[in-house]
Amino acid sequence: MTIKEQLIQELEQLPEAQLEEVLALVRSFKAEPDTTSDHNSRVGQAYLASVQQYEEVYRRLANS
Repeated sequence: MTIKEQLIQELEQLPEAQLEEVLALVRSFKAEPDTTSDHNSRVGQAYLASVQQYEEVYRRLANS
């Protein structure tokens, strides 16, 4: 049974009032930006900027 099928099975057992809460929760997941990929992108950009800024230092360290 897939996750989607399991969710549907569980949803069928909930009262209407709780379904409204679940719907609001699901919609909030869709509305949230993916901060993980944004964070990884910013970290990667900072690393590349650091490499460019300290390229000479890194090269000297690698050669020592």
